[in-house]
Amino acid sequence: MNVAPISRRPLGCLKTALRQSRQQKALLCRSMATATPTSQKAPERLPDHNFYSIKDNKTKKIRTAFAVYKTPVVEAQPDPKKVVKKLPRNAPRVPAEKLPGLLVPPPDPLPLLHATQIARMDPTGARTALISKTRQGARPGDILMVTHRRGGEPFSGVCMSIRRAGIDSAILLRNHLNKVGVEMWYKVYNKNVAGIEIVKRARKRARRARLTYLRQPKHDVGSVSEIVAQWKKTRKIVSSRGGAQKAAKKAA
Repeated sequence: MNVAPISRRPLGCLKTALRQSRQQKALLCRSMATATPTSQKAPERLPDHNFYSIKDNKTKKIRTAFAVYKTPVVEAQPDPKKVVKKLPRNAPRVPAEKLPGLLVPPPDPLPLLHATQIARMDPTGARTALISKTRQGARPGDILMVTHRRGGEPFSGVCMSIRRAGIDSAILLRNHLNKVGVEMWYKVYNKNVAGIEIVKRARKRARRARLTYLRQPKHDVGSVSEIVAQWKKTRKIVSSRGGAQKAAKKAA
């Protein structure tokens, strides 16, 4: 029978115990040597989400370079359905805004901002009337001509869609230039747009608000330059003196 492992085991346990005690003494001495005195203040610790810090010249304190706003504490609002259930059956109907314990949400500022901007950009109201949903307004399928204030040749094309989004309202026109289909977005309230004229009305009212099917060769209208040129000629004849007299005679 081999008795060697049994006799070596207590000696091995003693060695490990002595080794651990030496390690603990070394750690204790090292921590006592590097410990900071209690009289000195520890440096201010910044949040981990900040990228860098700035030292304030007035207060001599370290502040973050990014402002961190705390979320406002909102009181718990009761359920309006539960409040209504507590009322008697014969009680008159009360709007949710006047119910007790409810906070009325603030109004949306975007419509008011768009209204003030539109009043400044369109004092006469002609641009707003162009995209309004009336008989006088433009519709998808009409041929429109846009004139630029900074010069250049006016762009004309078939109106594919009208985006009514307050001050960001715009129209999409499609035409062919050198046998290539070109689509252009024009903002109605842009100061660089001098005018938008309706050259020709569509025969029938389109059933869709976005005529994206005009991009297909089967439904593509093609170039509208001939229609615009003919419209310009008739406008010049009517605007001249002789043309106006002839038009009056024909009408009589």
